[in-house]
Amino acid sequence: MKILMVGGGGREHALAWKLNLSPQVQRIYLAPGNGGTAKQKDFDHIALTDKVALREWAQANHIDLTVVGPEAPLAAGIVDEFRHHGLRIFGPTQAAAQLESSKAFSKAFMLRHGIPTAEYQVFEDAAKAHAYVDAKGAPIVVKADGLAAGKGVVVAMSIEEAHAAIDHMLAKDAGVQHNQGVARVVIEEFVDGEEASFMVVAHGLTALPLATSQDHKRLLDADLGPNTGGMGAYSPAPVVTPEIHAKVMREVIQPTLKGMQQDGIPYSGFLYAGLMIGREGKLKVLEFNCRMGDPETQPIMMRLKSDLLELLWAATEADTETLAKIELQWDRRCALGVVMAAANYPSTPELGQEIHGLPTDTEEAMVFHAGTALRGGKVFTSGGRVLCVTALGDTVKQAQTHAYALADKLHFEGMQMRRDIGFRAVRR
Repeated sequence: MKILMVGGGGREHALAWKLNLSPQVQRIYLAPGNGGTAKQKDFDHIALTDKVALREWAQANHIDLTVVGPEAPLAAGIVDEFRHHGLRIFGPTQAAAQLESSKAFSKAFMLRHGIPTAEYQVFEDAAKAHAYVDAKGAPIVVKADGLAAGKGVVVAMSIEEAHAAIDHMLAKDAGVQHNQGVARVVIEEFVDGEEASFMVVAHGLTALPLATSQDHKRLLDADLGPNTGGMGAYSPAPVVTPEIHAKVMREVIQPTLKGMQQDGIPYSGFLYAGLMIGREGKLKVLEFNCRMGDPETQPIMMRLKSDLLELLWAATEADTETLAKIELQWDRRCALGVVMAAANYPSTPELGQEIHGLPTDTEEAMVFHAGTALRGGKVFTSGGRVLCVTALGDTVKQAQTHAYALADKLHFEGMQMRRDIGFRAVRR
């Protein structure tokens, strides 16, 4: 089969790498891919981003399956475009992708269908938003309603920080894709506990859970500094015990799929629930994403032993029974990924630095590329999050040691990385 992978980040590199291990795959095309995928002889790259141009290219090149990695094409309706023309594509429709593309839609949906989440209010008027923060106090969470490339959430530990976040997110040049052209913020209560990423492959009312994982959103060690798109992740997440796993499926995943069906928006694709797990296993959904997380995808794909193509193909069949029959196999080992970011990330990352010390990939350790470009046989930084060094180990500590040993051999000017990825699991 010929596969089209839409996207160019670390998530897409990991998905393409895993898809390429399937004996059924003949060729993988990435749109646009990155410097790491450009180095692989098995991959081809196409410089297209528009959904109509991609659909026309897929038709002309007889693509068997298209897989959409990032959120922006989903929010733009690429799945609707492909399906309208009879092409097989994995991912939710534009209407279903509102679970991620609009925080206001997502929160109202959760409230309507009894899915546990934090108390919240939605504001378009800055003065009313500021008054609400003054009344509630800090800590408090401010979220941009629209997509913001993983940087639309501020966990404000002071009222001043919350006010600054409101002003920034309601500004026209905030880097947010404002829904219906209207800038909105969602302000919600701060909830304490331990975060976990819970992802499933969904098709109608059928949900097949993937391995659990835990992301590290803050830039600096000990969860300090600004929020980022993610500075590292590991799998599995010990906080998701078998009891919590069953509870998430019962209280979050199944009600979400049932609710989408009831609302006339049947869901198909990856579904990601960002969870806060409090005392005595109390759950609250922080957010929904309509795609795999990045950097969680990298360690999860390292642990997946089953054929990813077979899984995604089943999730694009007309019936849901094919997906329900699949049993996923996982490596018993842990996997851990460390993100290497550019100088000044996440604000204004410095680009164009040559990367030195890239190792040869093995079955037990991979360097997945994100913000990289290949020029003249050399690899340069081209984005905020540059690489994710991912390794396997019998324990989280061993995977951590393995990943950092490789990361310490890599270098580019201004490189940033956390030194404590996996610390919650290691100290348990």
